Amino acid sequence: MLQNSLIIFSTVIVGGILFLPRVANNSYWRATITPLASIIGSGFLILGPILNQAYGGYAPLAMLVLCIVAFLFGSAIRSNIASRIEPKNAKAFANLETLSSWILAFAYIISVAYYLNLFGAFAIRLVSEADPTNAKILTTCIFLLILLVGWFKGFSALERMEQISVSLKLAIISGLIVGLAYFAGEYAIAGQLVFNPAPEQGWAALTLAFGLIITIQGFETSRYLGDEYDAPTRISSMRFAQFISSIIYVVYIGLIAYIFRTDDFSFSETAIIDMMKVVAPILPALLIAAALSAQFSAAIADTEGAGGIISELTNGRIKTRYAYAILVCAGLALTWSANIFELISYASRAFALYYGLQAAIAAFLASKQPKNEMKMIGFGLLALLGICIAVFGTSVEV
Repeated sequence: MLQNSLIIFSTVIVGGILFLPRVANNSYWRATITPLASIIGSGFLILGPILNQAYGGYAPLAMLVLCIVAFLFGSAIRSNIASRIEPKNAKAFANLETLSSWILAFAYIISVAYYLNLFGAFAIRLVSEADPTNAKILTTCIFLLILLVGWFKGFSALERMEQISVSLKLAIISGLIVGLAYFAGEYAIAGQLVFNPAPEQGWAALTLAFGLIITIQGFETSRYLGDEYDAPTRISSMRFAQFISSIIYVVYIGLIAYIFRTDDFSFSETAIIDMMKVVAPILPALLIAAALSAQFSAAIADTEGAGGIISELTNGRIKTRYAYAILVCAGLALTWSANIFELISYASRAFALYYGLQAAIAAFLASKQPKNEMKMIGFGLLALLGICIAVFGTSVEV
C-alpha cells in the first residue's frame, strides 16, 4: 500500500509541475521537448528487458556506454550548429550535408515505424495477450491519425500533442523509478539482489550494442528546428535533453538489473509489463499509459523531423504535408513486413551512418581552426565509430 501511494504521489507531483502554464509555455522547455520526446521514446520500455537479457549484471555499464556515445555524437552535431553549417546555408559541405540529411530522413521513417509498432504492441496488451495482427492494425490507424493532424494542422498541432505526451510520460517514469527504488530497497535489505551472468560477451556484445543506438537517438532533431529556435537555444536544449534522458536511463537500468533473473520472464517487446507486475500492482497500468505516451510523442517528434528535412532538401517542392504522407506510406510498408527488433537494428544503422557523417563534417571544420587538433581527432574517431556501427550492428534475437 505504501509503495503504491508513493508511486501515485510522485507521478501526480511531477505531472502537476510539468503541466503548470509557467513550465508548459516556457520556450526553452518547448525546445527541449522535441529531442527529449524522441530520446526517451522507447528506451525505458524496451531497453530494460534487452539489456538485462544480454548483459546481465553489466547492463548498467552497457547503458552508461550507450549514453556516453550518444552524448559524443551530440557534441559533433552541436559543434556543427554552432558553426552555422546547417542544411539551409551549407555551401562548402553541400554534398555531404545533403547526403547525411537524406540518410536522416530515411532513418526517421524507420524509427517512426518502430515507435508506432511498439505503441501497437503495448496498446493491445490493454485488452488481451500479445496479438501481432491486431497490433499492426492499430499501428496502421495511429499512422493515419498522425497524417491527418499533420496534413490539416501542421507543426504547431503536432508539437502541442507532443508536449502533452512528453509531460505525461515523464510523470509516469518518475512513479516507475520510485516504485523500482522501493522494491530494490526491500530486496537489498532482505539480501535478495541478484547479479546475472552476461550471455553476450566480446564481439557479439559489442555489435548488439551497436544495434541499439536508436534507443538513445533523437537529440539530432534540435538541429532541424532552426525556424522555431535560434542556435544557442537548440544547442543548450539538446544538451539538457541528453542530460535528463541519461539520468533516467542509467538509474532505471541500474535498478532493474539487480532485481530480476534473466530466466524469470519470457523475452518479448512487452516483457517489461510482466516484470513490473512483480514490483507493484499499479505499475503495469501506468507503464502501458507511459508506453502509449512515449511511443506517440517520439513518433510525432521524428515525423516532424522527417517532414521538415524532406521539404528542405527538395527546396519546398515537396511540401511538409506531402512529406508526412510519404513517411506514412513507407511506415505502413515496414509495419507489415518486419518485426520490431528488425526495425530497431535497421534504424540504428541508418542513424549511426548519419552521426558518422556529421562527425566527419565537425572534424573537417575543426581542422580549419587553429589549435583544434584534439577536437579534429576526436570527431574523426567518432566518424569512424559511426561507420562501424552502421556496418556491424546486429539485431536482438527473439
